[in-house]
Amino acid sequence: MIIVERTDPHHPQATALLKQSHALMESLFPPEDNFYLDVGDLVSPDIHFYTAREGETVLGTGALMIKSAYGEVKSMFVSEAARGKGIAAALLRQIEDTAREEGVTILKLETGNLLHAAHRLYARHGFTTCDVFGDYVTGKSSIFMEKPLT
Repeated sequence: MIIVERTDPHHPQATALLKQSHALMESLFPPEDNFYLDVGDLVSPDIHFYTAREGETVLGTGALMIKSAYGEVKSMFVSEAARGKGIAAALLRQIEDTAREEGVTILKLETGNLLHAAHRLYARHGFTTCDVFGDYVTGKSSIFMEKPLT
């Protein structure tokens, strides 16, 4: 059974997954196109950080950053060995539920153009491409997506 729960990003297994995610992003994209948050940045009153686990093993991470006009999906990552098990979908459902509880009416995200599995996940959950938002700049590696919450 997949258990999704709010977690301190400094939890050793969560930190390990975040570092794996950062290493992957750095291997795929130039530095100016990497917008991930460092572990310490995820400890903030405006961020809800979640992990998904089976038993005691943390298999994925995801976060919701509350902005004034929207919520932003951040730090979505699933360990390679756990992909295809529904971990990312479970995290995304929790992020959406939390966003609704917080009164967020639209979710937005930035993802890399080479992350095709992520694009499919977000599309399955109702996200569509949108224009650049927030402090982001249009980059050759970025895809921006959004989903209205009802």
